[in-house]
Amino acid sequence: MTARAHCSRCDALCCRLTVVIFPEDNVPAHLTDTTDQGVTVMARDADGWCVALNGARMNCGIYETRPSICRKFAMAGPYCLDVRAEADKAARALQALPIRVVA
Repeated sequence: MTARAHCSRCDALCCRLTVVIFPEDNVPAHLTDTTDQGVTVMARDADGWCVALNGARMNCGIYETRPSICRKFAMAGPYCLDVRAEADKAARALQALPIRVVA
């Protein structure tokens, strides 16, 4: 099981989730994207991270005006713990894969 979640020792996994933007959210348009289904979401960079994430500090660059979904995401809440558990499970599965070097 994963260690107790806390933002100061987290890999910001929540910053890789799809974040839907609602009309009442005050997010600058240049930080958003539109899905094929027409839903406005936070844009992601080439590696899948939210574009508002300050990678050097591992914190939100628009924290004061972050989307309502981000405001409702509870650190160490059930969804956070599920996301962390899934990431740990995926990491363990990758570690278990045999590595074969082909010359």
